Amino acid sequence: MTEKGIPRREVTALNALREGSAAVKLSAAVWGLGCLVRKQFVKGLALLLAEAAIILYMVESGFYNLGKLVTLGDVEQQKIWNEAKSLFEYVDGDRSLVILLYGIITLAVLLAAVLMVRVSLRSAYAAELACRRKGRALPFRAEVRALFDGNLHKTLLFLPVAGILMFTILPLLFMTCMAFTNYSVINDKLVLFDWVGLSNFSRMLNLGGDLGRTFWPVLGWTFCWAVIATFSNYFIGLILTLFINWKEIRAKKFWRFCFVLTVAVPHFVTLLIIRQMLQPTGAVNVLLQNLGLINAPLPFFTDTVWARTSVILINIWVGVPYVLLQMTGILQNIPPELYEAARVDGANPVVMFFKITLPYVLFVTTPYLITTFTGNINNFNVIFLTSQGLPRAVESTAGSTDLLITWLYKLTIDNRYYDVGAVIGIMTFVSLSIVSLVTFRYSGSYKNEEGFR
Repeated sequence: MTEKGIPRREVTALNALREGSAAVKLSAAVWGLGCLVRKQFVKGLALLLAEAAIILYMVESGFYNLGKLVTLGDVEQQKIWNEAKSLFEYVDGDRSLVILLYGIITLAVLLAAVLMVRVSLRSAYAAELACRRKGRALPFRAEVRALFDGNLHKTLLFLPVAGILMFTILPLLFMTCMAFTNYSVINDKLVLFDWVGLSNFSRMLNLGGDLGRTFWPVLGWTFCWAVIATFSNYFIGLILTLFINWKEIRAKKFWRFCFVLTVAVPHFVTLLIIRQMLQPTGAVNVLLQNLGLINAPLPFFTDTVWARTSVILINIWVGVPYVLLQMTGILQNIPPELYEAARVDGANPVVMFFKITLPYVLFVTTPYLITTFTGNINNFNVIFLTSQGLPRAVESTAGSTDLLITWLYKLTIDNRYYDVGAVIGIMTFVSLSIVSLVTFRYSGSYKNEEGFR
């Protein structure tokens, strides 16, 4: 419902243009006009000031930003001889990064202007309908009170939505646009760069190119890592929880404390300590050599197979305690009557695990598995703080244990290939979104929500 009980479905911008008076229709061009005519002066003036501010911005810099956005600038930095000072002075040219940023902001302002036209039409039409049916439009004070009563959700969501738009959506758009440019250290395109269309994507997907020969192996290892890291933690944590909860096991709290103790230590501290321990001169190799078990240091981070196995085991060490905590709560919620009925029917522990425990746990934890898989795709800490992507392949910007996220970091921070880094970010986002949505859509947690209630 809108003001004074008018149904919300009637108050639309389309109905305002079709059925509204001249003042209502003119509100699309002069924001707030319909409100001012219906004596809603505060709302009308607010809309009018918003329109004036947007027009002023567009005249002062908005149209200039849009014009520059087409070419991303074409004036290079110039060196001019100053006769009076007897030296060369540098005059700044166009900076494509700033032009791109201001251009995106200007497009966002234009989108906001379109939304404000809709708001102006709806407000004017709602005020007109209220005057027709109730004799007068809703006073400003009543509208303010409604923001803390019937429209409280709008008040509470305004700041979070605004924050998401400014600090999430706009940066994503900026990064997406960067993927279609040649913003890179190659050919000195760090200050002045151009639009290149889909060439970065074709370079990335081309198996015959330098980037393609690196991208596909890294992509394959990333998905293998995500699957192994997700399900190894999951099933090891589940089995460990079942073992600790076994009736024959004593001192259950002590064993839980031992495993959960690793959670109390910050992740990065644990990973850095493990990294030092697995170095050629680290504690593990030195101890094994002193015991006479090995003659040379084990290649934890210098051999591809050893390095990948090492990071998987390290991820198990730091990840299983979290699964243990979660599984402990889930297993305690399984109705004991199910197990009693299974025992009466003659089921053994293995059958009860596969018929009762595992289906129940999978049903409850499917969303957790999806988020864990996504987190492992972007698991920067475990890789970067331990192996650092090593061992590095010859003539490649990525190592054998690099994930897409760590390779992106190296491309942007170490090599300053910002255009390619943006492409990797987009492809990672799109692939993860598709996998997550499709998996959850066809999971039992979504299709059979009432199944275990």
